Amino acid sequence: MSEEAQSLDRRAAYADRIVRLHRRTRTAGFVTCLVGVLLLVATRYLWPMPTWTSWLAVAVIAAGWGMFVYVIFMRAAFVRAHPFDARE
Repeated sequence: MSEEAQSLDRRAAYADRIVRLHRRTRTAGFVTCLVGVLLLVATRYLWPMPTWTSWLAVAVIAAGWGMFVYVIFMRAAFVRAHPFDARE
């Protein structure tokens, strides 16, 4: 295998590692946002519920987005701490 092909393989492995970082947290954020949206739809259109449940749904959606933001910052910190080096 040529050195250029090895470098491309290493770069692909590095990118895959970054994508896999905090996968569970990212999935939990997605599920949290989904639950929040379902709760919001249920409180608005399906069942008569108090107004505070709408605010609770918005807070749940915000918590899910907070998880997404956390993952973005943790990935950026990882990339800063472990920059790609083709010579390794």
